[in-house]
Amino acid sequence: MATVALAVTDGMLHFELALACEVFGSAPAAVTVPWYELALCGPDAVRVGRFRLEPDHGLDRLAHADTVIVPGWADIDRAPPADLVDAVRAAHDAGARVASLCTGAFVLAAAGLLDGRRATTHWAHTRELAARHPAVDVDPGVLWVDNGRVLTSAGKAAAMDLCLHLVRLDHGSSVANTLARHLVVPPHRDGGQAQFVTTPVPAPDNHPLAGLLPWVLARLDRPLTVEDLSRQARMSSRNLGRHFRSATGTTPLQWLLTQRIRHAQELLETTDDTVDSIAAAAGMGTAATLRRHFNRTVGVPPDTYRRTFRSRTRPERTAADRTSRPAPDVR
Repeated sequence: MATVALAVTDGMLHFELALACEVFGSAPAAVTVPWYELALCGPDAVRVGRFRLEPDHGLDRLAHADTVIVPGWADIDRAPPADLVDAVRAAHDAGARVASLCTGAFVLAAAGLLDGRRATTHWAHTRELAARHPAVDVDPGVLWVDNGRVLTSAGKAAAMDLCLHLVRLDHGSSVANTLARHLVVPPHRDGGQAQFVTTPVPAPDNHPLAGLLPWVLARLDRPLTVEDLSRQARMSSRNLGRHFRSATGTTPLQWLLTQRIRHAQELLETTDDTVDSIAAAAGMGTAATLRRHFNRTVGVPPDTYRRTFRSRTRPERTAADRTSRPAPDVR
């Protein structure tokens, strides 16, 4: 069982702390894989917002965790506590994966973990982070950044995006999607970068694309074009592109490619279908095309992804069983 340690100290933001506890503290009943062992680590009793919190362990426990989460903290005008910075650095040196939520990035930067790396934080504080730590490549336009063993997220809701990304890395898309449904949040949001898999926020019910997105998801095995989408939406290609950019932050073709990759991931996790069959079911045409796009988007070939994330707890299905796709979670 992997250990997730939350590094807490006076002045931590309670929203990000509670969010991480909710994600890593316990799995919903529908998830049957071994879940995380959650540890709260801090110096004696700490004040989190209006609440007094007593950690289970001292900060030295961070060095024994598999993953360390540093929640955001309120007073960025002062330097992070030295004992927290030292403990986070020691955990990274010991091999832990370290992730910051919101302004927790200032702690990682103070520990030197972001030097020479791309990173983000709450948009209101990106300039301050860049000014205080010029060796950090601060990107204000993304929801989160994954540098392997060092990850950072933007503010508030983006902390959930990063936490779900960590679950997806550890347990695969099916488990992360199940958890997201349990938490009533989108399983993926587009952060404007090539992430592990990027899926934009679905359009609300009254958006011009609300009827189009589920129509597309039910036809991913077909060679759809922008003209096909425009015709179904009853608008020009130019208007379609404008509405897609507004609702999803990306183009129709990029969104469609993302959905095809997601579908391929799910089939790799839940079926014994060949890569050729999955390529056809995902509308990629050939295994070579799927492998090229999959490797570029996910970072590993389909076969490697299957070995890593294959669910052993769900009944086998074939692509033929998946005659329709669920409608996106619109809100």
